Amino acid sequence: MMQTAPASFYQLPLATKQQAMSGDSTRASVTHLLAGACSTPCSTAAHTFMQIVPPLSRFQLALDVLMPMLDSRVELPQRILVSYMLYSLYAPHPIAINPFKTVLHASFVKERDLAVKVATAGGVSENEQLVWVLWKILKGDGSDIGPFSPNTLARSPLPPKLRAANLSLEEVSVGQLLADHVGNANTSASLATGAAAPAPESEHGSVWAEGAAAASAERDREREKVSHAMTLLLTARDRVLTIAEQRLVSPPVITSVDLPDIIANNPSLAYPLLNALLAADSEQGPDTYLDVLRHLPPTLPSFDLMGRLLRDTTTVTDVATGGRTTIADLVRTDVLGWFIHECVSWLDRAERDQREGNISDDRFAKGVQNLCRFYNALIKLSIVDPASDADSAEMAHFTLRNSNFEEANALYRVLASASNAF
Repeated sequence: MMQTAPASFYQLPLATKQQAMSGDSTRASVTHLLAGACSTPCSTAAHTFMQIVPPLSRFQLALDVLMPMLDSRVELPQRILVSYMLYSLYAPHPIAINPFKTVLHASFVKERDLAVKVATAGGVSENEQLVWVLWKILKGDGSDIGPFSPNTLARSPLPPKLRAANLSLEEVSVGQLLADHVGNANTSASLATGAAAPAPESEHGSVWAEGAAAASAERDREREKVSHAMTLLLTARDRVLTIAEQRLVSPPVITSVDLPDIIANNPSLAYPLLNALLAADSEQGPDTYLDVLRHLPPTLPSFDLMGRLLRDTTTVTDVATGGRTTIADLVRTDVLGWFIHECVSWLDRAERDQREGNISDDRFAKGVQNLCRFYNALIKLSIVDPASDADSAEMAHFTLRNSNFEEANALYRVLASASNAF
């Protein structure tokens, strides 16, 4: 009589089941990581990926999960993060031996062509930042991207020199390498047998080739310089730059988006940058940068910068009249009143948050003290008129409301006595 095989014969081995369950859990963890890691530094997200995924599973998971996202219609920060992760898997080694280099290069070519078409039509492609990230990775500078979050990289406008149309990767093809190898072999054979070697290039052709190579090398150096400055610019948002690094950050790669964080972290760098930006006769005019100044928070770096600009006698073009004026007059008429109003509004919100228990630091108290000291200095320098309601009415009300602070009380007495004198 034929016996029936036990049911357990048809079941997967326990180890295989556990591996399948573990693989599904790992894949879910990676998917969750990619969805929520765009606000953390790229290097942190890559390190987390290494911790989640076992070493023997990383390549396959990169093929199954990361690589398809590179060309899919996911958000730009996720595509930037995936590009960095594919690079970081083999980061200790040169990019030339990274097994994903071909995929990254194909994406670079595809995205660059799309961005160039948009630029030719007069627009700016939304994938410009992805093209720049891929370019950095393929040049072997992927480590420069690690400290920055995908969201920061995706939001950062690029200067014209780093737009997709100006980025290229000059690589020698395998066919060209073989042709060069065969050519060298033929030349060696000719010399060995005494046969005549091929005629050299004409002198004119040789000079032209040398000139083209020199021009290409100069363009590469210029792009490298701008790219390094861009990297330092991103770094300046998060930490204080060294003096040597500050010299490499030039105004052409600064945008209005960068200024608030640079002012907060590198106030000594902010003033010369603002001076150069306001003095430059750009097509967009100075109002983009003036608007940043109007909305600065009431902190010591903000007051230090405003104080320097209000004493800056550098001549600039007055957009309203077409004549010449100074940075000091421009900031005095177009920025100062708005800046004071925004400081008062910022401190009112901070006081409300403190009263509701949303904050527990001393930002409100420090802000009131610093704003009152700053305004007192403006009075002593005759930049504002304490007797003018147009100049001082808002500050008079503010200091009266906050007269429990010594600095606010002292400033209120100054404003009240000036008002009573007339």
